[in-house]
Amino acid sequence: MAPRCWRWWHWSAWRRTRPPPAGSTPSVWQQFSTQEQGPQICVVGSGPAGFYTTQHLLKHHPRAHVDIYEKQLVPFGLVRFGVAPDHPEVKNVINTFTQTARSDRCAFRGNVVVGRDVAVSELQAAYHAVVLSYGAEDHQALEIPGEELPGVFSARAFVGWYNGLPENRELAPDLSCDTAVILGQGNVALDVARILLTPPGHLEELREMIQLPRTRPMLDPADFLGLQDRIKELPRQRKRLTELLLRTATEKPGAEEAARQASAARTWGLRFFRSPQQVLPSPDGRRVAGIRLAVTRLEGVGEAARAAPTGDTEDLPCGLVLSSVGYKSRPIDPNVPFDPKLGVIPNMEGRVLGVPGLYCSGWVKRGPTGVIATTMTDSFLTGQMLLQDLKAGLLPSGPRPGYAAIEALLSSRGVQPVSFSDWEKLDAEEVSRGKGAGKPREKLLDPQEMLRLLGR
Repeated sequence: MAPRCWRWWHWSAWRRTRPPPAGSTPSVWQQFSTQEQGPQICVVGSGPAGFYTTQHLLKHHPRAHVDIYEKQLVPFGLVRFGVAPDHPEVKNVINTFTQTARSDRCAFRGNVVVGRDVAVSELQAAYHAVVLSYGAEDHQALEIPGEELPGVFSARAFVGWYNGLPENRELAPDLSCDTAVILGQGNVALDVARILLTPPGHLEELREMIQLPRTRPMLDPADFLGLQDRIKELPRQRKRLTELLLRTATEKPGAEEAARQASAARTWGLRFFRSPQQVLPSPDGRRVAGIRLAVTRLEGVGEAARAAPTGDTEDLPCGLVLSSVGYKSRPIDPNVPFDPKLGVIPNMEGRVLGVPGLYCSGWVKRGPTGVIATTMTDSFLTGQMLLQDLKAGLLPSGPRPGYAAIEALLSSRGVQPVSFSDWEKLDAEEVSRGKGAGKPREKLLDPQEMLRLLGR
């Protein structure tokens, strides 16, 4: 039997949409049915893509109401759980997201796992439109022998561990080894390398690593042969980074820098033309002891150039392997189209193909590329497409129950959503605990403890 609140909505919706009763004033009835409720929209995911999509919708439609569903008890996604602790300035966007969440036309619904606690089809029935912005929650596997050995982790999980992501709080990597190998050289890989190299008391990208105290870069000049002639062809940002690497690898340091490097207790390096082939086990087979790399060379020119194996291999001893070869989105619901090869929801400018009223934004839309500014532009475009469809009459007309219907479903299933004001209580608790330890905050890691603090 349906919950009472659910039955009430069906009657209420029918009453609102049936013809005006005899003797009533049509203008009053029309005002009740068309002005009382603007479009009800739901966004799944409270990271940058979710908040930027919401921001655009609220700004450009004065009566839109947006509910943001999030599987974590806390908002902000990778801004909270993916930004390195020595880059706090990146987290300033949280201030903007907080203002959006405090709008009387926006509501945060945390601790709700879409696809498990509530189906996408149920959201579609309750809202005029649904936007999937849940990001990339998985990682690209290496698919090489030994990947399952203890001591091998995805960089995504490692970042989640040192950033206090509840699902990674028990990762417990052994950091007592002398050598760690990071597979990949993207932003996440550099963040991880910097965190590993930096003493906890001095947590200050590539430029920062070169200047880290008691740390010495080791770059092979042979890897940079012929690069000087090609630097001028590179885009400005890539050109500056490449020039920095080239100088570090080929120029003799001055006396002061040489002295600093001579006293370094830690070293780091970038190895090029290497591809992981196998994780090597310790003699007892119980953990990682090294990694075998295939030596590669470039074949072809320009955009067609590809790394091809030379037949040579190189064994590198290490006690920790972190795979940073890309994030990957997961399918959220069997009824939502998903491309497992590309790891995205098939879409056209954010409109999910073949499913009217369903949209996507962020990494699940375009893949795990770009920075926060890229996500902002992408999310604004999805919001624009949704509003165009609404204006063109392509979305359902008439009132929708929105959260009233979903709340009844969640209650019947024993799910306890948390609000943004709940998050602000947890936020205050984290800041309070951090003050005692001389830190900006002490993150809460246990969802059950969070619920207890909220009186659940």
